[in-house]
Amino acid sequence: MIGACGILTEDKIVFGVIGCGRIAPKHTESIMAIPGAELAAVCDIVPERAEDFASKYKAKPYLDYHDLLKREDIDIVTIATPSGSHAEIGIAAARAGKHVMVEKPMSMTLREADLLIRACRENGVKLAVIHQNRFNKSIKLLKNALEAGRFGKLTHGQATVRWNRGMDYYLQAPWRGTKLQDGGVLMNQSIHNIDLLQWMFGPVESVFGYTHTALRNIEMEDVAGAVLKFKNGAIGLIEAASTIYPKNIEETLNVFGETGSAVIGGIAVNRVEVWEFPDSEAEKEQIFAAQETDPPNVYGFGHREIIEDMIQAVQTDGTPAVPGEEGRKALEIILSIYKCQETGVPVKLPLIED
Repeated sequence: MIGACGILTEDKIVFGVIGCGRIAPKHTESIMAIPGAELAAVCDIVPERAEDFASKYKAKPYLDYHDLLKREDIDIVTIATPSGSHAEIGIAAARAGKHVMVEKPMSMTLREADLLIRACRENGVKLAVIHQNRFNKSIKLLKNALEAGRFGKLTHGQATVRWNRGMDYYLQAPWRGTKLQDGGVLMNQSIHNIDLLQWMFGPVESVFGYTHTALRNIEMEDVAGAVLKFKNGAIGLIEAASTIYPKNIEETLNVFGETGSAVIGGIAVNRVEVWEFPDSEAEKEQIFAAQETDPPNVYGFGHREIIEDMIQAVQTDGTPAVPGEEGRKALEIILSIYKCQETGVPVKLPLIED
């Protein structure tokens, strides 16, 4: 067990998973693959799902997350419920003395995000937002090149998500595609790549964008495009669609600068497709020879690493790689695009919510 101040008191680091839906197996299987980590409890409001999930992963099922949070042996909870409940559950977990890992988006509003960040800080627990693509080998390579100044002056970049989510996906649960519980393609599918774009280019100065519900019978957008102006003068472009026929095509991040060009693609920004710097031919050959294969799905390979990073932060009283303040940044960009769609004018950051 690990206490709220990060002191290791027993051999095992005990987890509880709240929400047993589509993404939950990535959490549970990652936890169970980490030496010294133990999955003790799972929770879902649907009894059959909670019981089936608990049976599969040999954990105790709960129907009410408050009951799970009463367990003294649980050190870290991961929250994989519908997005609209993330902040509420995270705040309750923090008040119960549990460290919190929360799926993206960390909340549906900046106010809720700030309340969650404050609750974790005031209760002395760690908060990590699950942007697992930051741990992709290709993305770490790109970030290292940026930090080494290999691109020179950055000019522009683009985050592209061209995926398919048919109506069968949205009909799986009544909250999918709704404003209060899910959002659209920006908030649900593209937020990972938007996070990477802002992580590479730095603070955003202003946002202009459009959203459109083109093909799916949902409350929120299935297509969106936006332009960002970064404080360093670079331009960022966002293309997001869940309408691509007939299946997922790509999640791609482009970074261009005075002395470098890089394109990271694949279905989950997992493969280097372009890597151009002065005298980089030998390096390119090594990179392409060591490419990782495509993941089995768009969730990628990073869940285990981001959970391991959280464990280390708790053990050493350090800061998680993606703390709440970082997870908030992509959320602010998306909410700014939504506001721009409503007002028709560019939005300057920081965003002031209505």
